[in-house]
Amino acid sequence: MLQSKLFTKVRREDPKDEVAKNAKLLIRAGFINKELAGVYAYLPLGLRVLNKINNIIREEMIAIGGVELSMTALQNPEPWKASGRWDEAKVDNWFKTKLREGAELGLGFTHEEPLALLMKNHINSYRDLPIYVFQLQTKFRNEERAKSGIMRGREFLMKDLYSFNKSQTEMDIFYEQAKQAYINIFTRAGLGDQTFVTFASGGSFAKYSHEFQTVCESGEDTIYLSRAKKIAVNKEVYNDEVLADLGLSRAELEEVKAVEVGNIFKLGTRFSEALELNFVDEDGSKKPVIMGSYGIGPGRLMGTVVETLADEAGIVWPTNIAPFDVHLVALDYVKNEAVKKSADNLVAELEKAGLEVLIDDRDASAGAKFSDADLIGIPARLVISQKTLDSGKIEWKDRKTGEVKNLSAGELLTALAK
Repeated sequence: MLQSKLFTKVRREDPKDEVAKNAKLLIRAGFINKELAGVYAYLPLGLRVLNKINNIIREEMIAIGGVELSMTALQNPEPWKASGRWDEAKVDNWFKTKLREGAELGLGFTHEEPLALLMKNHINSYRDLPIYVFQLQTKFRNEERAKSGIMRGREFLMKDLYSFNKSQTEMDIFYEQAKQAYINIFTRAGLGDQTFVTFASGGSFAKYSHEFQTVCESGEDTIYLSRAKKIAVNKEVYNDEVLADLGLSRAELEEVKAVEVGNIFKLGTRFSEALELNFVDEDGSKKPVIMGSYGIGPGRLMGTVVETLADEAGIVWPTNIAPFDVHLVALDYVKNEAVKKSADNLVAELEKAGLEVLIDDRDASAGAKFSDADLIGIPARLVISQKTLDSGKIEWKDRKTGEVKNLSAGELLTALAK
């Protein structure tokens, strides 16, 4: 990818209408564009990051038996009325609209009800279970506050997985598999060391639900964390009974701010009973299906990475979700034919080795190019110039550590392969 072909331009100043670090940096670096409060467009660089996060999530969901589908955003009110969640006194963040003839519709903020209704067409017997389905789909929530950039949106992408089981034991086994899959996702996305399984309220569904909270100074949640045991307790359930359940003491817990990047719930038969989603068991009896739901916001995860890993110079992308593997800064690419030829040859070698390369071919100063590269945050920055050609070396800067090395082309390819 030639950087000159990206229509986006790096900004020198923070946008005046943003307070969140992730929004400031992502807008300045050309990853997103703010359409209105809580609503962002993903520009070419941002979409590449989002797609890589989506692919990690998709792989982990498929690994535990998930099958992907795509539900509608427009919602029929009837299943929601059956569960009681159409009532705005119970769910206060609906976006609702009307058809021309006056019929009311909603814009989906989650999909338990429509999926329970859908499964009535496909679940009759215990032989039809279990079923695990997931989607990566746009959701809409009429949030009162939308000041956290892409970490809290009114229109946003969500991965929601739903489990349908015939017994609590079967459901519990899958729940633990999903918990581990979530840990895998956050580890692969570069937040494994900062993200902790957090015990939270199960509401009317179960004693506990589990959140995945990333320690972050700008986080909206307060958790009490045991780093040694890799678990935490949300402030909403922080009491002696819960601590006793978990074998924790107040003395070993650290109070920290955190961002919720995922959650999983045991729903029991709350929605299957409301929607009459039943199955015939082996003994001939009719029973309600046992359900669970599992959510991650890919955009929220992307924003949390920026909030927690960025430094004073800009974004620092983990390797697995970076828009490109390598940012090749070619000085005088337009004016120096030898630099252009050397840069193009190196790109061919890097791509042959399976690496994705963004080449800065713009007619700009060295200082501007280096500053932009730091802001964009691609893991490896390479520099080719007349100076490097004369020395027979290529400059490599590790964006995370700041370490700079001068390597031959062969040494560079070996190092990047590692």
